[in-house]
Amino acid sequence: MDRKQKILELARQMGLIRPRDVEAAGIHREYLLRLYRNGDLVRVGRGLYALPGAQTSEHLSLAEVAKRMPNAVICLVSALEFHHLTTQIAHSVWIAIENKKWEPKFEYPSLEIVRFSGPAFSFGVEEHEVDRITVKIYSPAKTVADSFKFRNKVGLDVSLEALQETWRSRKATMDELWEAAKVCRVANVMRPYLEAII
Repeated sequence: MDRKQKILELARQMGLIRPRDVEAAGIHREYLLRLYRNGDLVRVGRGLYALPGAQTSEHLSLAEVAKRMPNAVICLVSALEFHHLTTQIAHSVWIAIENKKWEPKFEYPSLEIVRFSGPAFSFGVEEHEVDRITVKIYSPAKTVADSFKFRNKVGLDVSLEALQETWRSRKATMDELWEAAKVCRVANVMRPYLEAII
């Protein structure tokens, strides 16, 4: 198999590829650019390439961020939207990174970044496949608790809508919601709302 075929096969398998993926396969990144210039690949974001006409989901921007930042976790409005727990539309991709970690800078997609540490970062992380990319996203219960923690950023109305929809659609139990509230240190804030929905 020649270099072109190897790169195209990588794109078929991975969905989105970066120059470092090509180099990991033992091929110089210049061949990736040649395929892009020839129209064999399309650029879907800075440093991200896919096959022309590749089927992508509505959550492509989450896959793009996960490909560039595999340790970040999709959170808040982006996670609520992914889990179908809000009527809000995220205009940026909301991600959580650990305290003291390097803050990414790229033009597209735009990011909203929050920082967590310890259990608040690691609790409730789920892995979902989006356009053949593994994306880390907080669970519905953790996302609801986070929205109460950051209610000044996302709005209390968004938090209440998410809680009600999570409970209505049975995407989390009361125990899961309560545990997430304790981990996020918003148990006292959420208690009256949790009692109201029972």
